Amino acid sequence: MIFGTLYLIPTPLAQGALNQTLPDSTRSIIPQLRCFVVEELPTARRFLSASGLKGQIDDLHLCVLNEHTKPQEFDSMLHPLLKGHDVGLLSEAGLPAVADPGATLVALAHQKGIKVAPLVGPSSLMLALMASGLNGQSFAFVGYVPVRPQERKVKIRQLEKRSMQEDQTQIFIETPYRNMALFEAVLEVCLPQTLLCVASRLTAPDAFVSTKTIAQWRSAPVPPIHKAPTVFVLGRP
Repeated sequence: MIFGTLYLIPTPLAQGALNQTLPDSTRSIIPQLRCFVVEELPTARRFLSASGLKGQIDDLHLCVLNEHTKPQEFDSMLHPLLKGHDVGLLSEAGLPAVADPGATLVALAHQKGIKVAPLVGPSSLMLALMASGLNGQSFAFVGYVPVRPQERKVKIRQLEKRSMQEDQTQIFIETPYRNMALFEAVLEVCLPQTLLCVASRLTAPDAFVSTKTIAQWRSAPVPPIHKAPTVFVLGRP
């Protein structure tokens, strides 16, 4: 039996940046597909329409995979692949399966012997690390830090300790409307000499990237990160 291929399709980090952030090799695959697993339907429809499928959206087979997806729903997502049809996996923004619920589908595809093909596109995490000036030889993406204030502070201290002891850059994110609470917590608990890069709205015209010591951040203007997709990068000087 010949299975289809699961294509992991990156999406632009900034709306309207399709031509600037996706190479031709990636964009050429999208119009060939008729089945997609997506995180959010409205965003996916806009992206697919701009990717060469305008006028064909209603004919596409779209399955939603997000934090609300139940385990029993994955069988329907795998069904086209098992029938020999190629499927595209879309994240809300950036790379599928990286800080994204699509990782579960990728794992199941491997278990079934389905070919997984990652395509080239933007990663906010790697772009932030590249722009930070911090150690790019040893780093860790730790995802979201705890929401509760005290637990958040404990986690930030742990990340700072690891960065100091191992010279390992720590990368983390937050839900955009909680960015300021996280930023303020980092400034409160970290040592003055610790370096923090704040990278927001990457690839957009109003992108903001700045690396300063904690001491410098404490006296600097507040960065424009409220409700904006932001990556935080912490490291030792």
